Amino acid sequence: LDMRMDPTQGIDASSWIATVKEKKLAQVLKEFGEERFAKRIAHAIVTERQQQAITTTTQLAEIITAANPNWEKHKHPATRSFQGIRIFINKELEALSIGLNAAMDILKPGGRLAVISFHSLEDRIVKRFIRDGERGQVFPKGLPIMEQDKGKILKKIGKAIAPSRAEINSNPRARSAILRIAEKI
Repeated sequence: LDMRMDPTQGIDASSWIATVKEKKLAQVLKEFGEERFAKRIAHAIVTERQQQAITTTTQLAEIITAANPNWEKHKHPATRSFQGIRIFINKELEALSIGLNAAMDILKPGGRLAVISFHSLEDRIVKRFIRDGERGQVFPKGLPIMEQDKGKILKKIGKAIAPSRAEINSNPRARSAILRIAEKI
């Protein structure tokens, strides 16, 4: 039960689960996993770890499944919780923001940024990044600001692109993917 993208960095999921407070665990499950039953699941995990160490993904999945009263068809009941823990352990949303900003440093005017996100938290960050790049700096109305001084750095290219039914049938993991494209100006 590791979940780290880089096993040499940070704390593994097993160690974190063994020491995290119930309230913090529930917050991570809700905030990063968008888990509706975060408190119930966090309580079940904390209760179980008092009996024995949670060291495998199977063990954790069984605890979550037992605590999750009604889960979505075609989706494992532990999916959201695993997502939340993984995102938190790896600081994935911070890494995405850093990557987007780094891309802007590398892109030349006319260069295009294409980002595929796989869940709503990532998509929200990408959408906000592009929107803020399109707006530039917001000034009070009436100030004599020239257009080039507003700091607009991006132009959105088209609408968000979701996978086709055919793509999803041939690659089920693509079902939640969203592609957003912007051009540096």
